[in-house]
Amino acid sequence: MTSAPAALIFDLDGCLVDSEPLSIGAIVEVVHEMGFSDVTFEDIRARFLGVSIQVICAELTLGTEQAEFVDRVEARLFASYKKHLRQVEGVVEMLTTLKQNNIPMAVATGGSIRRMSETLKISGLDTWFERSAFSADQVDHGKPAPDLFLFAAAKLGVPADRCVVLEDSPHGVQGAVAAGMRVVGFVGGSHLDGIRNAQTDLLTSKGADAVSVTLSDALAAFLPNDMLL
Repeated sequence: MTSAPAALIFDLDGCLVDSEPLSIGAIVEVVHEMGFSDVTFEDIRARFLGVSIQVICAELTLGTEQAEFVDRVEARLFASYKKHLRQVEGVVEMLTTLKQNNIPMAVATGGSIRRMSETLKISGLDTWFERSAFSADQVDHGKPAPDLFLFAAAKLGVPADRCVVLEDSPHGVQGAVAAGMRVVGFVGGSHLDGIRNAQTDLLTSKGADAVSVTLSDALAAFLPNDMLL
């Protein structure tokens, strides 16, 4: 990469916090409680990584009110977060380097505003994104549509084609590419254990022009070398 991006836009779950195993697990547990015992962790991971929980509810045709389903999953999830949520290794170092280089940063997550806020607060990352954390709740169409990424760029006041996005899901990569943004895929989350090579190929096929296993490698893909010194 020869020039610095105008802004960095991060997916939250699976990129900044290692939350996807907890999230997918909470969804599976609630779905099982509702009598759909044939739905597995692998099913949810393969079909819905990066997709809003409202879409998951609709796609699974669970026969319940979306609000009830979301409330049940998020209540279980937040309780788990307080005990088990961890930052992805190297996240503070990465954000510090970007801040030192005066590069604006935002979160663009398929999660609800409530979930996004709780995730950032519990993980200790809320101060990094006090006015630049954006949820699919704020746009008409979540990932894989480009709406959320375009919304984030507009809020940051930067051209969409000058943004770089970090994403761990094919839906997120697809949405960022549709927004005209460069995408770096990330496959370092523990939810990708056992399928990391396949996920790398999948993100590349959706338009990621680099895929990283660590955030230090992702940072090197974001910035020119002189900004890394």
